[in-house]
Amino acid sequence: MHRPSPPLMAAHLRSLLRRRHFSSPPPLSSPAPPLQSIHPQKPYFFSTPSSHSFPKFLSSQTHIQDSQHIAQSISHELLKDPNDQSTPLPNCLDLSFSHITLNPNIILTALNLSPDAGRTALAFHKWVSTRSDFELTDESLAYFVEYFGRRKDFKATHEVLVASKEISGAKTFEAVVDRLVRAGRPTQVVALFEKMEIDYGFVRNMDSLKVVVSKLCDHGFASYAEKLVTSVANEFFPDEFICDALVKGWCVDGKLDEARRLSQEMYRGGKKDPFRLQSEAEKILIDMDVAGVPRNGCHPNEETFLVLIKSLYQAARIGEGDEMIDKMKSDGFGDKLDKKAYFEFLKILCGIERIDHALAVFAKMKKDCEPGVKTYDLLMGKLCAHGHVEKANALFKEAESKGLPVEVKAYKLDPRFMKKPKVVKEKKRETLPEKMARKRRTLKNIRLSFVKKPKKTQRRAY
Repeated sequence: MHRPSPPLMAAHLRSLLRRRHFSSPPPLSSPAPPLQSIHPQKPYFFSTPSSHSFPKFLSSQTHIQDSQHIAQSISHELLKDPNDQSTPLPNCLDLSFSHITLNPNIILTALNLSPDAGRTALAFHKWVSTRSDFELTDESLAYFVEYFGRRKDFKATHEVLVASKEISGAKTFEAVVDRLVRAGRPTQVVALFEKMEIDYGFVRNMDSLKVVVSKLCDHGFASYAEKLVTSVANEFFPDEFICDALVKGWCVDGKLDEARRLSQEMYRGGKKDPFRLQSEAEKILIDMDVAGVPRNGCHPNEETFLVLIKSLYQAARIGEGDEMIDKMKSDGFGDKLDKKAYFEFLKILCGIERIDHALAVFAKMKKDCEPGVKTYDLLMGKLCAHGHVEKANALFKEAESKGLPVEVKAYKLDPRFMKKPKVVKEKKRETLPEKMARKRRTLKNIRLSFVKKPKKTQRRAY
């Protein structure tokens, strides 16, 4: 009996097609076969003279595919449960990937493919750091900081920064600040700027301050940024970029009154441009260089001291301004501290809302010269604006006793310093369910008061 022939398998079909392909070559008039030919190892278009750029393109594509494949393999190791592995992850990676050449792209891709790896990425960082054929850079370290920052795992970020203290740079610092701000932790950002050099080896300079201020202001933390700028004004004088960022930050936060207050405060401080706070002391030095006056061997005069004092007060460096006044007196220029000079000092201090210190400088003024009507009028107006009516009346009586022609005026109270009245909430009558719940709580507390509580014993120290 004739049996039906078995169906052809895929291997048989492939061998038949290959045999037919070699036995019957294509005619001369037929077009070249497409890229998806039977033999992709020897495509026909490689032999054409107009396609010399294709091998280089394919080699780059092959390199990208290899890097992607390596990153996927590393990600597969990172996503394994560490409790099920008897060998530590760095040893496993050494066994499987000791022959590959690491690059930052592989590290970034592997971390992006492993969002659920968690603290296992710390072991990956340790393995990358110990590779002899790869040098961990600031850019690569920033990838790990970004990874842990996305998970809000800042303890792991701290461990990475401490372990790579000598490598961290500007990119890593920017990544740390960005992730802390995005996580809503402005207090930690300010604390980071204070201890960045000691703890993590970052360079604490004007550029790092700009990074912190811009990140805080971009995410609505202008109040923290302004406090930081004020606290470090003695070390880093705010420039145009920082002032612009602060005003922008208040606008992002939706507090336009604060943005207007800051710009007006800069303007009242004696600067024509509210967003430009260049020190007048630097202008004096530039003028000296243009005039050909050598800085070494020259001695300051009264004009130099006055400009420096006003510049220090404008920068809110009031302690240094007071020291400069004492220095001016000790150098023999105390007679130049007249009524006009002190009035300029007080005008600047009142402009930046330092009324308490303005009164302290006014006390110095009375020892050196007699204040005029303008000085009393300036201080009385500012005291009334701050709500210190008693102190303003005391100054008015003092001016009258000295025979100065002061006039009674109606000074306006600044709404920013107005005390808000306390709203007393009226006690609502207790409803019956609330009354019964209160009674149940009272009875429960009474019953529990009769229960004997166990004594706290100290644990043994093993």
